Amino acid sequence: MFYAGYGYHGSNFEQTYRCYPASFFDKPHLEGGDKVIMPPSALDRLASLHIEYPMLFELHNDATQRISHCGVLEFVAEEGMIIMPYWMMQNMLLQEGDTVRVKNTTLPKGTYVKLQPHTTDFLDISNPKAILEKTLRNFSCLTTGDSIMVAYNNKQYYIDIVETKPASAVSIIETDCEVDFAPPLDYKEPENPQQPSVPASEATAEDENAKVEDELKFRPFTGSGKRLDGKASKLQATEVPSASRSSPSDSNKRVNQETLAPASSGASNSTRQKSGKLVFGSSANNNKEPQKASVKDDESPKKDEPKFQAFSGKSYSLKR
Repeated sequence: MFYAGYGYHGSNFEQTYRCYPASFFDKPHLEGGDKVIMPPSALDRLASLHIEYPMLFELHNDATQRISHCGVLEFVAEEGMIIMPYWMMQNMLLQEGDTVRVKNTTLPKGTYVKLQPHTTDFLDISNPKAILEKTLRNFSCLTTGDSIMVAYNNKQYYIDIVETKPASAVSIIETDCEVDFAPPLDYKEPENPQQPSVPASEATAEDENAKVEDELKFRPFTGSGKRLDGKASKLQATEVPSASRSSPSDSNKRVNQETLAPASSGASNSTRQKSGKLVFGSSANNNKEPQKASVKDDESPKKDEPKFQAFSGKSYSLKR
């Protein structure tokens, strides 16, 4: 290997050049792929060798022991100079004017590639798979440990090559390659929200406040309805106090007690009559006169009351 006279030796191509970024020569299209521009003398040497196509090269930075791989776009650079994408120089820790050793190589076709974006912004693209496929068409090979750059919508996305199969460096020209994605470097697992523990005193205070709020809330249809005919509604009938329910039973007891006296006079005439109950028709004919007199005596002081009073404390016969 001879750098000063740009000489070549052996059956393989191996040469040392000074590297410069593509922006120095107004060739920004190089940034979208992994191809470099070499001098015409390199083409003369490669043409004389029996090498396999496409032409692939191995790049060495002897100062940092970094290795990468690339393809070649054209042979129009100045002698002793190689033009590289800036992202490739960053991978190899090269500065403008640093020396890089270039050697021709042969790589197997890749079957599997695992990629890892630097940021989650790449996953926010509407169709990242299509963008990645379009970008990788400008690449000749991939090397494990490198970081490639994907340009889309005036923004640059960097993606790490985490793994390649069947070797650490593979060719992706005219091959079917399975692509897998690892979580982005800045990706964070969503944390489950933990409910803070509330002291017992605060919990009881919150319960009391909740009860007060429930009492102050508006409750529709809490009033009572009334019928147009003046009768009590069903709701009013069910809300009758228990004391009023017991009053009919007391009046019935009084009626039964008062009926014991007139009913006892006819107990000897009929064995069917029972004390404490109203009897109609069986002994009413035997005691017509006393009953009429008793009725007149009872009705005389109560002229203003209605004539019909059912169960008003006396027993009456159905035949008068």
